[in-house]
Amino acid sequence: MLKLILDRDRKKPLRLLCIGAHSDDLEIGCAGTLLSWIDSDPEVEIRWVVLSAGGKRAAEARSSAKSLFGKHVKPEIVLGGFRDGFMPSQYAELKTFFETLKIGFEPDIVLTHYLGDRHQDHRLAAELTWNTWRNHLIFEYEIPKYEGDLAQPNAYVPIAKKMAERKIGLLGRHFSTQRNKDWFVPENFYSIMRLRGIECRSPSGMAEAFHVRKWLLQVSR
Repeated sequence: MLKLILDRDRKKPLRLLCIGAHSDDLEIGCAGTLLSWIDSDPEVEIRWVVLSAGGKRAAEARSSAKSLFGKHVKPEIVLGGFRDGFMPSQYAELKTFFETLKIGFEPDIVLTHYLGDRHQDHRLAAELTWNTWRNHLIFEYEIPKYEGDLAQPNAYVPIAKKMAERKIGLLGRHFSTQRNKDWFVPENFYSIMRLRGIECRSPSGMAEAFHVRKWLLQVSR
């Protein structure tokens, strides 16, 4: 399979807008990808957005993001105060919040939730992402859950074993509020990376996958 390389100005840092409804969503969905990209190109600017993060969850979001990117990448962390599980009822406020995210930051790639996610907060985050960034490359990440809404992705990022282990370790260290949940276990996070690794024949056997609905393909010599 041919690899598609992002067409961008190499003299400028890669700019990533990362949007998650809750404080562990981005880490579950795309932490391995982010670690891999930064490992190959540490010149990255990141706006890290968590829509619902209050109290302990806010502290978890901040500590996790800082740990994920290390000393050399300083993400701009934006935490919203929207109510977990009730975001559709706060549509107007969320729409206004998303509009503010465009100010002062023009991303090369937007990472957000899967548009077909059955969790109402996740799905609305994806819908508003598409409403707000209409001319951008958008990667929709996936989160395994009870609802069984995983679909067939069309974009894959192979993940080295050390990056997968860093991702799993990060989730275990920083999200103590989730440890009592039966689904929040390393085996589940490994399993989805293993499955996607099979599908793209990743050399390590592991990958993260995304839904990319629109991109431009130009073949040149």
